[in-house]
Amino acid sequence: MNQADIMILGCALVTFIPRLIPAIFVGKINFGKKTEKFLNLLPYTALTALIVPGVLTVDNQLWYIGLIGAVVAAGLAWKKVPLGAIVILTVIVLISVYSIIPLI
Repeated sequence: MNQADIMILGCALVTFIPRLIPAIFVGKINFGKKTEKFLNLLPYTALTALIVPGVLTVDNQLWYIGLIGAVVAAGLAWKKVPLGAIVILTVIVLISVYSIIPLI
């Protein structure tokens, strides 16, 4: 085993152990209602923090294109359209918008 292999295994352990310990003990801890609600909302918060900057920086010249795509996708998701259809319809709408924009 060379030094790179030992480094990779060490990094794997350092990453794995902090994730394993809470997973083992979280079932044994009783959280209050507010704490449980807070923990349930964390994935949505993190996802929003990742998506919003991307939506606003899709095209530097036409900054609103990302907003149009986000609104279309959110509206379709609100109507419970299947995920594949949301992606396809959003792409079709954005292609249509891009083709109309030069005419204006």
